[in-house]
Amino acid sequence: MNRFTVPALHTVTRRLAAVAHGTAAPDLVIRGARLLLSTYSERLLPEREIWISQGRIAAVKPNGTWRGEGAEIYDAGGGIIAPGLVDSHIHIESAMVTACAYAEAALLNGTTTIFCDSHEIGNVLDKNGVDWMLEDARQAPLNIFLTVPSTIPATSPVFETAGGDLTPEKIGAIFDAWPEAVALGEKMDFVQVATGDARSHAIIAEALKRGRPVSGHVYGREFVAAYAASGVSDTHEAIDREIANDLLEAGLWIFLRGGPPTTPWHSLPQAIKAVTELGASPKRVCLCTDDRDTDDLFAFGMDWVAREAVKAGMSRETAWSMGSLHGATRYGMDGEFGALGHSRRADIVLLNDDLEVRNTWYGGVLAVEDRRITAALDQQFAMQRYVYPTPAYHTVTLPPALVLTPALPTVPVRAHAIRTELPGIILIHEEVVLEPAADWATLLDQHGLCFLAVVERYGNDGSVGLGLLKDFGLRHGAVASSVGHDAHNIIVAGRSEADMQVAVRAIEATQGGLVVVENGLVTAKIDLPIAGLLSDKRAPEVANEMAAFKEVWRALGCVLPFMGFNLIPLAVIPEIRLTNKGIVTVPGMEILPLFEPIAPGANA
Repeated sequence: MNRFTVPALHTVTRRLAAVAHGTAAPDLVIRGARLLLSTYSERLLPEREIWISQGRIAAVKPNGTWRGEGAEIYDAGGGIIAPGLVDSHIHIESAMVTACAYAEAALLNGTTTIFCDSHEIGNVLDKNGVDWMLEDARQAPLNIFLTVPSTIPATSPVFETAGGDLTPEKIGAIFDAWPEAVALGEKMDFVQVATGDARSHAIIAEALKRGRPVSGHVYGREFVAAYAASGVSDTHEAIDREIANDLLEAGLWIFLRGGPPTTPWHSLPQAIKAVTELGASPKRVCLCTDDRDTDDLFAFGMDWVAREAVKAGMSRETAWSMGSLHGATRYGMDGEFGALGHSRRADIVLLNDDLEVRNTWYGGVLAVEDRRITAALDQQFAMQRYVYPTPAYHTVTLPPALVLTPALPTVPVRAHAIRTELPGIILIHEEVVLEPAADWATLLDQHGLCFLAVVERYGNDGSVGLGLLKDFGLRHGAVASSVGHDAHNIIVAGRSEADMQVAVRAIEATQGGLVVVENGLVTAKIDLPIAGLLSDKRAPEVANEMAAFKEVWRALGCVLPFMGFNLIPLAVIPEIRLTNKGIVTVPGMEILPLFEPIAPGANA
């Protein structure tokens, strides 16, 4: 039984009206907060109490109004009462935990509603994976809605091999089968959308003809007009002031992505300048987290993003509204979430003056108190967690023999290297001239290189794309991951073939995971047996594993953050990528050879 279930509004309006009118007792009265943050008027109102019935807000009254019997009274002891946060764009799979596990971290950070795009598991397991993620989400103590994955595979099979292929027909079937499917997820193939690709627009049509909004993902101001004209109406890829301004004027909502400052996901400080410097209204601006490692879920939640918006120049009231009511409004759900209005779900947080979360009520039930999960929430996790079907645990099939490094050049060649550059989303195409040498170690040291490979893991053709990664910083050993966005083939970087082989086979043995190998031994590992993407453990346990893994990662000298490393195969982000098919340029979508001979006498 789920203690956190809230009845549909139409079944309880008579009761809510009676409570609000004072003729029936509320179930719970939260009083004693110093201020109430109204996202409707973006004001801080003094000394209010909230009457709750049937998991919903019946009324907001002056403090001390309720004097009757029959209601539980909770003394908030000062602070600010505010609505639970609404994360307008996230990927549960990036946290490497299930939806049920994700809920624990979300509620600790005051997030009570999320809109997730499960294109990661869809890339691995096709429509089945999306269905299973939705079943998982239904059992989680969190309001979870799906923005249906729109770009699986992210590029043409010419450029990468994925496990899934979500056709327009399959996407339509998901919309029709699942009420939680409320929008089309980020349309990542922005070049194809802008140039009128038939399949891309057929997928968009499945959403538009059902009256569903279309989410976007776009790089480059030159694509904005055609992208918006195609029916896309939001994006989280507003990475700077100018493109954010273009997007707003083109009619798109923008989701300001706040990420840990050491990762590529912290575009909020630049994009918000469309509001703070160019004078745009924030009314169509939301906040989101997008991607989080498991340990970052706890330290950098939506509450942290709201605080970053305050640092960037927004008032506390506006920042919290951007993180709650605005997201609910974008998806047409402001009558249910994102505010402390009468009849809304009682998803409520208690904050200190710095907007740090002390308590979270989910559907009127206290889930977090004094920054710890309550016994009620802990019991919910123990008794009701979704178990994924057996096929989800068998998604890695590799050939018995693999070659993960290129042959040593015997003549001068020009190598198409991939250079990392922080923050790490965009990768630089750099041509490196390699003269013949006695061994690879000499060339790698001379040019700041390491080996890179992407291995097809679905048992289709066992293809391997080979590359060279520049300025990654790896001093020795190898690192590998089955979380290679978005096709999720295995990505491995290393200084030797032997260590890279050990890393890939270690992932194969557990059907997914993250691995560090040094001198032929696995020195750090996180098992991700569900689709090669998710752990089946609770979030705090995986967070501890991730923190330890990152320490080893940094000790090896890796400069690119781990999640940036996982993006190296994502052939929709400029300007060069490596997939199992080889080196791909973006947006040109041309496959390049790793080496090109240099003719004798030619200018290198």
